Amino acid sequence: MCSKIALKLYGIIKQRIIKSNAQFWHDFFDKEIIDGFEIDLERLEKELYEKGLNLICAFDDKFPRLNLKLNSSEKPFLFVYKGSIGLLSEIDNNIAVIGVLNPTEDIEFREQRIVKTLVDKNLTIVSGLAKGCDTIAHKTCLKQNAKTIAILPTTFDRIYPKENKSLVDEIVKNNGLVITEYINEPQSKFDRIRRFIDRDRLQAVYSKAVILVASFTQGNGDCGSRYAMQRAKEYGRARYVMFDENTDNNKLIFGLNKIQILDGANIITGKIIKELIEK
Repeated sequence: MCSKIALKLYGIIKQRIIKSNAQFWHDFFDKEIIDGFEIDLERLEKELYEKGLNLICAFDDKFPRLNLKLNSSEKPFLFVYKGSIGLLSEIDNNIAVIGVLNPTEDIEFREQRIVKTLVDKNLTIVSGLAKGCDTIAHKTCLKQNAKTIAILPTTFDRIYPKENKSLVDEIVKNNGLVITEYINEPQSKFDRIRRFIDRDRLQAVYSKAVILVASFTQGNGDCGSRYAMQRAKEYGRARYVMFDENTDNNKLIFGLNKIQILDGANIITGKIIKELIEK
């Protein structure tokens, strides 16, 4: 069930009256302003019900809490979601796992081992439903019958990649959460690309730590993981990278990992994993 105010906001966004987070927090964070719009709430409620979608907005008591001070352009105000919305508020229990789109078998094996260890201790893995490391993270959680959170850079009507549509259903069925800020389709190539970057910042916002599995540096096949790692640094989140100096030092696919280490990120080890579990 959606609140009346969330439905109204949904309708206003669909009409492209509110076009950004900054605009909402600057011009619309007043219930009386929202109430002034005439919106067909019954039609919108039916539309959401038929798609199996839920809404929650900043005016709702159960809107996922933020333990960060964000500027208005970064601060979310409405989510469309499927699954258990409460998971997003359990920041101290959430670990983001991100990485390259085309990991090797060795990288996949090592990532699975890390994720399995974390979820065996009831931590929740946050990722972005992308190909490669994101998909591995989500699927490893499901194999362990563990909860996972997928943050989308798209609407629910345009799940990307398409082959992960069934993964969305599996995550929800296993008491996880799939969530997006987006209601309308992007109006330009820039807007579409920007949504992937903005999705990455939410992974850092709603996790106590971010683990980079593997990624190339910018210009060498980088998959965008640098944005999530940069946000994690800005937000004061713990940053970790998967890296073995004996085997990974000269591999381009660990280029961003090496840069992150130089920038203060820690190499994920058994001791670090134990600390993450115990915190």
